[in-house]
Amino acid sequence: MGAEQMVDKEVLLTPRLNEVADVPIPGVGTVRVRTLSRAEIYLVRKATDTEQLDGPRVLTLERKMLAAAMVDPPLTEAEVGRWQKGAPAGEMDPIVHKVQELSGMLDTSQKEAMSNFRGESGD
Repeated sequence: MGAEQMVDKEVLLTPRLNEVADVPIPGVGTVRVRTLSRAEIYLVRKATDTEQLDGPRVLTLERKMLAAAMVDPPLTEAEVGRWQKGAPAGEMDPIVHKVQELSGMLDTSQKEAMSNFRGESGD
Protein backbone atom coordinates (compact mmCIF):
# COMPACT_ATOMS: atom_id res chain seq x y z
CA MET A 1 0.00 0.00 0.00
CA GLY A 2 1.46 3.37 -1.01
CA ALA A 3 1.75 6.33 1.30
CA GLU A 4 -1.12 8.78 1.03
CA GLN A 5 -0.24 12.34 0.16
CA MET A 6 -0.77 14.69 3.07
CA VAL A 7 -2.98 17.69 2.48
CA ASP A 8 -1.46 21.11 1.96
CA LYS A 9 -2.60 23.42 4.77
CA GLU A 10 -3.50 26.26 2.38
CA VAL A 11 -5.67 23.90 0.34
CA LEU A 12 -7.38 22.70 3.52
CA LEU A 13 -8.08 26.26 4.69
CA THR A 14 -9.30 27.56 1.33
CA PRO A 15 -13.09 28.07 1.35
CA ARG A 16 -14.95 25.47 -0.73
CA LEU A 17 -18.46 26.85 -0.44
CA ASN A 18 -19.09 27.66 -4.08
CA GLU A 19 -21.68 24.95 -4.77
CA VAL A 20 -25.03 26.48 -5.67
CA ALA A 21 -28.32 25.10 -6.91
CA ASP A 22 -31.41 26.56 -8.51
CA VAL A 23 -34.72 25.49 -6.99
CA PRO A 24 -37.98 26.15 -8.84
CA ILE A 25 -41.01 27.44 -6.95
CA PRO A 26 -44.07 26.49 -9.02
CA GLY A 27 -46.02 29.53 -10.14
CA VAL A 28 -43.46 31.92 -8.63
CA GLY A 29 -40.03 31.45 -10.23
CA THR A 30 -36.63 30.04 -9.33
CA VAL A 31 -34.35 30.80 -6.39
CA ARG A 32 -30.63 30.07 -6.06
CA VAL A 33 -29.16 28.74 -2.82
CA ARG A 34 -25.64 27.89 -1.72
CA THR A 35 -23.85 25.48 0.56
CA LEU A 36 -23.64 26.46 4.22
CA SER A 37 -20.38 26.06 6.09
CA ARG A 38 -20.09 23.97 9.22
CA ALA A 39 -19.63 27.19 11.21
CA GLU A 40 -22.82 28.70 9.74
CA ILE A 41 -24.83 25.58 10.55
CA TYR A 42 -23.67 25.55 14.16
CA LEU A 43 -24.28 29.29 14.54
CA VAL A 44 -27.83 28.80 13.26
CA ARG A 45 -28.40 25.93 15.69
CA LYS A 46 -26.84 27.82 18.60
CA ALA A 47 -28.97 30.87 17.91
CA THR A 48 -32.11 28.74 18.20
CA ASP A 49 -31.14 26.78 21.34
CA THR A 50 -33.23 28.98 23.61
CA GLU A 51 -36.34 28.71 21.44
CA GLN A 52 -39.00 26.05 21.93
CA LEU A 53 -38.28 22.74 20.17
CA ASP A 54 -41.35 22.90 17.94
CA GLY A 55 -43.05 25.88 16.41
CA PRO A 56 -41.01 29.01 17.11
CA ARG A 57 -37.64 27.19 17.16
CA VAL A 58 -38.30 25.52 13.80
CA LEU A 59 -39.41 28.80 12.25
CA THR A 60 -36.36 30.61 13.61
CA LEU A 61 -33.98 27.89 12.44
CA GLU A 62 -35.52 27.91 8.95
CA ARG A 63 -35.41 31.71 8.79
CA LYS A 64 -31.73 31.87 9.77
CA MET A 65 -30.74 28.99 7.48
CA LEU A 66 -32.45 30.43 4.41
CA ALA A 67 -31.22 33.97 5.07
CA ALA A 68 -27.66 32.60 5.08
CA ALA A 69 -28.14 30.33 2.05
CA MET A 70 -30.14 32.51 -0.35
CA VAL A 71 -27.99 33.78 -3.22
CA ASP A 72 -30.63 35.02 -5.64
CA PRO A 73 -32.60 36.79 -4.43
CA PRO A 74 -30.62 37.53 -1.28
CA LEU A 75 -33.01 37.72 1.69
CA THR A 76 -32.71 38.97 5.26
CA GLU A 77 -34.13 37.00 8.18
CA ALA A 78 -37.05 39.43 8.32
CA GLU A 79 -37.77 38.89 4.63
CA VAL A 80 -37.65 35.11 5.04
CA GLY A 81 -40.10 35.57 7.94
CA ARG A 82 -42.48 37.47 5.65
CA TRP A 83 -42.13 34.67 3.09
CA GLN A 84 -42.93 32.07 5.79
CA LYS A 85 -46.11 33.95 6.67
CA GLY A 86 -47.25 34.49 3.08
CA ALA A 87 -46.37 31.20 1.35
CA PRO A 88 -48.31 27.93 1.20
CA ALA A 89 -47.15 25.48 3.88
CA GLY A 90 -45.01 23.27 1.62
CA GLU A 91 -43.51 25.93 -0.65
CA MET A 92 -40.24 26.31 1.25
CA ASP A 93 -39.65 22.60 1.89
CA PRO A 94 -37.81 21.87 -1.40
CA ILE A 95 -35.56 24.88 -0.83
CA VAL A 96 -34.70 23.90 2.75
CA HIS A 97 -34.10 20.33 1.57
CA LYS A 98 -31.73 21.52 -1.17
CA VAL A 99 -29.71 23.64 1.29
CA GLN A 100 -29.47 20.65 3.63
CA GLU A 101 -28.42 18.40 0.74
CA LEU A 102 -25.77 20.83 -0.54
CA SER A 103 -24.43 21.26 2.99
CA GLY A 104 -24.18 17.52 3.66
CA MET A 105 -26.82 17.62 6.38
CA LEU A 106 -28.88 14.70 5.06
CA ASP A 107 -28.06 11.02 5.53
CA THR A 108 -28.81 10.48 1.84
CA SER A 109 -26.15 13.05 0.90
CA GLN A 110 -23.52 11.09 2.80
CA LYS A 111 -24.63 7.75 1.32
CA GLU A 112 -24.69 9.23 -2.18
CA ALA A 113 -21.27 10.80 -1.74
CA MET A 114 -19.80 7.51 -0.51
CA SER A 115 -21.36 5.47 -3.32
CA ASN A 116 -20.12 7.99 -5.89
CA PHE A 117 -16.68 7.81 -4.31
CA ARG A 118 -16.74 4.01 -4.47
CA GLY A 119 -18.23 3.98 -7.97
CA GLU A 120 -21.46 2.31 -6.81
CA SER A 121 -24.93 3.06 -8.12
CA GLY A 122 -26.23 4.27 -4.73
CA ASP A 123 -29.04 1.72 -4.51
